[in-house]
Amino acid sequence: MARPVITEPGVYSPTQLPEDAYHADPVPGGSLSQSGAKTLLKEGGPALFAWQRANPKPPSKAMELGSAAHQLVLGTGAELVEVKADDYYTKAAKQARDEARKAGNVPLLTKELAVVNAMAAELRKHEWAQWLLTQPGRPEMSAFWQDPDYKVWRRLRWDFMPEPDPARRPVIPDYKTAASAGPKAFAKALADFGYHHQGDWYPAGYAAMFGDRIGDYPVMAFIVQEKEPPYRVAVYQLHPDALKLGRKRNEKALAIYRECTENDDWPGYEPGPQVLDLPYWAYGEED
Repeated sequence: MARPVITEPGVYSPTQLPEDAYHADPVPGGSLSQSGAKTLLKEGGPALFAWQRANPKPPSKAMELGSAAHQLVLGTGAELVEVKADDYYTKAAKQARDEARKAGNVPLLTKELAVVNAMAAELRKHEWAQWLLTQPGRPEMSAFWQDPDYKVWRRLRWDFMPEPDPARRPVIPDYKTAASAGPKAFAKALADFGYHHQGDWYPAGYAAMFGDRIGDYPVMAFIVQEKEPPYRVAVYQLHPDALKLGRKRNEKALAIYRECTENDDWPGYEPGPQVLDLPYWAYGEED
């Protein structure tokens, strides 16, 4: 089956655009996602971005477990297939795992399926998380638009897209699993994984799609759930300063992407010799 091709700005359902087709980037000539923007901002990032775009990684085990949790929470996505085994050491278990992946499904050992079921059950008890995920809207929707300032294509895939309503401000939920959902731990994760980029990118895309049909500029809410019992849940919104930094960083990435695309040049590190100093903390070491 031919892969979908996106040539017009708009919002697309999971049926119109499956997850793998979204990640393959269906825009002729390419588009920029928030994860791609973060890659561009790394040292030597453009070269890494170009290589990753040409060589997409297969899903890791951690990614599969995250996808499984999303499927149960959001009610959409790849089918979960139970592999009735304790591990993948046996030939039968490996075969069942490989067949599930080949069919586009997510294989889970019996114990792993029990975990994601328990996580979903615990999440349903959280009042704010449930309100966010059961408000009028649709899961796993993708959006594509041309940035009016940088003249490049941008894309995103919301976990859940609230229906536009002129009488209220849209709150866009995003579900994340973590080792800890505590405020200190998740604040560190915000910086480590650049979630403040996403906190700006997703509302910007929503405003681009529905700006004339909403009561106020959208905001994001992160639903964070721990992967170990008792699978605690917390809901966070980002501080305005964090959003301001995310917007600034996204604009820098858009400028880099535009320049690299126009010149068809994706540089890595500086080509010539460089002089390096020690990091500041190294000067505090004793002999």
